[in-house]
Amino acid sequence: MKVIVDEDKCCGAGQCVLLAPEVFDQREDDGIVILLDAEPAEPLHATVREAAAVCPGAAIELSENA
Repeated sequence: MKVIVDEDKCCGAGQCVLLAPEVFDQREDDGIVILLDAEPAEPLHATVREAAAVCPGAAIELSENA
């Protein structure tokens, strides 16, 4: 799995960080997503999929081929 985030779409809701803090963080100044791990380990895949699904800005894109 490969994770791509679009900072321009991020609204800073933080749902991704709450669900997968190993993969996502937020900038201190504006709350915009920071991608910590673009290719998370398999045990995190389900949680990362959930984070992408609940992202209100649709800022998280996943590629399952990686």
